[in-house]
Amino acid sequence: MANQNRVFSIDIMRGLTILLMLFVNDLNMNVAPRWLGHTRADFDGIGLADVVFPGFLFIVGMAIPFAFAKRYSRGDSLVLISRHIITRTLSLLIIGVLMLNATRVNAELTGFSMELWALLMYLAVFLFWNDYPDKEERIYKIAGFKLAALAIFIFLIFKFRSGQPENNGSLITGWWGILGLIGWGYLVAAFTYMVCRNSILRTTVAALFFLFLNIMSGLRMLEFLNPVKPFLGVIIEGNVPFIVLTGLVAGLILQQNHAGRHGKVIITFTGLGVFCLAAGFFLRKWFIFSKIFATPSWGLLCCGISFLAFTLIYWISDVKKKQTWAYFVKPAGENALTTYLAPDVLYFLIGMSGVPVLFYKSSENPLVVVVGSMIWALLMVGLTALLVRINIKLKL
Repeated sequence: MANQNRVFSIDIMRGLTILLMLFVNDLNMNVAPRWLGHTRADFDGIGLADVVFPGFLFIVGMAIPFAFAKRYSRGDSLVLISRHIITRTLSLLIIGVLMLNATRVNAELTGFSMELWALLMYLAVFLFWNDYPDKEERIYKIAGFKLAALAIFIFLIFKFRSGQPENNGSLITGWWGILGLIGWGYLVAAFTYMVCRNSILRTTVAALFFLFLNIMSGLRMLEFLNPVKPFLGVIIEGNVPFIVLTGLVAGLILQQNHAGRHGKVIITFTGLGVFCLAAGFFLRKWFIFSKIFATPSWGLLCCGISFLAFTLIYWISDVKKKQTWAYFVKPAGENALTTYLAPDVLYFLIGMSGVPVLFYKSSENPLVVVVGSMIWALLMVGLTALLVRINIKLKL
């Protein structure tokens, strides 16, 4: 942690968010306290799981100005940066759709088990998107790995059968999966940054535009766009882009005030956090708090929570310079995609083996279930640290 220009709180919040995502995803919600999980689609309220993913979307937006500043400083052209944005977006969409369909595999029709299909898929993902060291010296070997990954992808898509009346023999995009949603949000925010650059005002207008789309969608006033919603629904519905763009606004404010103006950042973020919370409760008169329905009131509430949570982390880690407390999430913060995918590989391996590794999930004691899932999440962060040490880490 020697880089004095680095905003450590971004990595810390990203790491903590990934840790919480692993935790809530692992919980047996038949036993765990209801407030830790997702609320029902038609229920007006939020649980912990309902605010974790939008927190990650928020931090995706926050990181964009810092990541793109490096690209501009080293002279990357607009064409090169645009290609990077599109490539990263397509990568997230592809992995998201593959993950979404992994649980739809019909073993009898496909010819092998869902677990084997998923494990081969993850093997191909890691082969294709791994950040290989010494790329210049290993061009042909790395190209061989990527070609092998493509062959596996083609084989899996060709063999895929769901046994369901709709799309029995083909993959579905559905809701695009978590990574797909991140991809769509990143696409909108990244190109918004390229157009608006360092203008906080113009970026705020863009964020408000997608909030407006979210409101219009919630009022069912955009149904004339239904023909394109299977492809562009995430953008049209506005919720995901709004959250990522709000994070982008926060990132611009932070970038322009981080050096020696900590007080202004804290006051501004606290004010924006309170404002978003108030606006969310105001819109609750017309839209319930619902993650499943992606309501604008829920989006604003989550942005408010993200502003305030980041402010606290920023004050501790970047103002007070107390960073050692968060060292345990450093691998997750720096390698979020690897940390998110690695547990799925283990889930399918465990399911295939039949070994009761996840025995705590069967407990009727809520404390055992919660503690077990938290230990699992921490172990997955440790697994990421181990994988990185042996040069296994994903980079899109």
